[in-house]
Formats: sequence, C-alpha cells, structure tokens
Amino acid sequence: MRRALNRIDLNLLVGLDALLSERSVSRAAKQLSVGQPAMSGTLSRLRKLFDDPLLVREGSAMTLTPLAESLRFLVHDVLGSIETLVAVRAPFDAGSDSRAFTIHASDYVTLVLLRSFLRTIATEAPRVRINIAAPQSNYFDPLLKAQADLVIIPREIVGHVGTEYASAPLFTDRHVCVVAGDHPAVGEVMSREQFSAFPHLSATGGIPPSFAETQLDAIALPFRVEASTTSYVAAPFLLEGTQMVAVLYERLARALRGNADIRLLEPPVALAPITEVMYWHPRHSDDPGHRWLRRGIRQAAGRM
Repeated sequence: MRRALNRIDLNLLVGLDALLSERSVSRAAKQLSVGQPAMSGTLSRLRKLFDDPLLVREGSAMTLTPLAESLRFLVHDVLGSIETLVAVRAPFDAGSDSRAFTIHASDYVTLVLLRSFLRTIATEAPRVRINIAAPQSNYFDPLLKAQADLVIIPREIVGHVGTEYASAPLFTDRHVCVVAGDHPAVGEVMSREQFSAFPHLSATGGIPPSFAETQLDAIALPFRVEASTTSYVAAPFLLEGTQMVAVLYERLARALRGNADIRLLEPPVALAPITEVMYWHPRHSDDPGHRWLRRGIRQAAGRM
C-alpha cells in the first residue's frame, strides 16, 4: 500500500475534493486560487489515476459519475484526518491564534448556552471566530463532510444514530406549556381537555415533529396545530394576543419571559425531558483547538 502511495501526489486529493464539491473546473480553480488550466490538468491526472471520467457534462452542467459520488464523503474524511494529523501537535493559544469553528445548534441552544460562551471568549479569544448554523435534517452529515466542528442536538431526537461520533452531554431541560400572559381561558392549571381544545403553536426548531409532539402522539393525546415555526426563540412572541398553546423548553421560556408577555404552566401529562449533547468527529478529539472549544462550551453549560 505504501509503495502505491509513493506513486501518487497526495495534493491531488485537495483538487479532487474541490472538483467533487464544486462540480466545475472553473469554480474548483477559484476555490483553490489556481488557474483554470492547472485545474484542468489536475482533473486529467485524476481521471487517469481512477480510470474514470469523474465529471461528465450533461447539457450545460457537469455531473459526477457514480464512482465520483462514492468518493465525495471519503475524500472529505481523508483530508480531515490529514489536517488533524498535521495539527495534532500544534499548540493552540486562544489569546492570539486566528481560527474559525462552526457549530450547528438550534436558536434555543444558541440563546441559553452559546450566548454565555461567546461572552466569555470575547476577551479570552479575540481572534477566534465562531460560526453558528441551524442543525440539518441529516444531523451528522456536516461532521462527516467537515462542514461543522460540533453538532449540538438532543440525544432523544438522535436516538441510536451517530454512535460512531464522539459526544459529551451538556445540560437537560424539561417541557412546559406556554400561553400568552393575558390568555382569557387558562388559570393556574391546564387540564387535558383544555390542552386539546386550544389551538397549538408548533415550534420544531426546523426538525419536525418536535420531541414533545412525538410523545403526545404516542399517548394519543389530541392537539390541533394552528400555526408553526422553525424558530424556538420566536415562538413565545407569536403567542401574544392569541389563545394558542406552545410546548417549549423551560430554560428558553424562562429566559424570554421578561421580554415576551407569556405564562408558564405545567403540561397536563408527564413529558420526558431532553438532554442536549455535543457531538464531534473522533478525528478532532485530540486537536488542541477543539479541546479548548469543547471545554469552553462544557464550562458554559456548567454555569447554567
């Protein structure tokens, strides 16, 4: 195997990754800041290496061959491992290093957890950049594709998916019913009959159905959705002036209670809590920068 690798310019993998992601010679050349003739030469060498055209023209666009499709994630993973191999011994100085980290997390997690983390590192790591993006429906694809450093999502939503990734629990939260502060028909307690009779605002965080809705369906407690939003943070503000009920996470509702005119009530049935967990690709486990990132987020969770 090593003798075979001796005959391969491993820099070709960087070009292959760009070509497979961009599906265009010109865009791949732009991504890598090289000339288009050089990228065309790279594609020719790759076609010879794999004995496959890799990119073929269909009309005005280029598409990947079946072999190229099968290589997309593998190449991402290999390059990520090589980057980790090179950087694993490199020290990380939060006070001076420039580095960007991408975290996939809901707006709820951003508000109750990452907001505190960002305040803490504002002076500790002035040159570090944190990019926060919404979770994808395929939760772990961004880790596999090296598009995210961390994915923070409830363990109960993930289930048994993603066991090949490293993980650490951050915090737990419970569900509460939330209504407008001036809701005309709800007192201090909400009955099952009221819960089913009032219209509902469904807040899914972009990944429907919510964990609460899954539990309600499992016990056959009816509820009628009148409106929905993919934003947890917006949900409390959408309740004002309506008779809608939303089932939200308690930490979120309490954090926004001073800004949104809402009341918190116990659900009429027992609902299991959630545990927010951060997941990362094992190749980053020993990277000093990633260790700093994960430690900072765990410390922020500990302060909640």
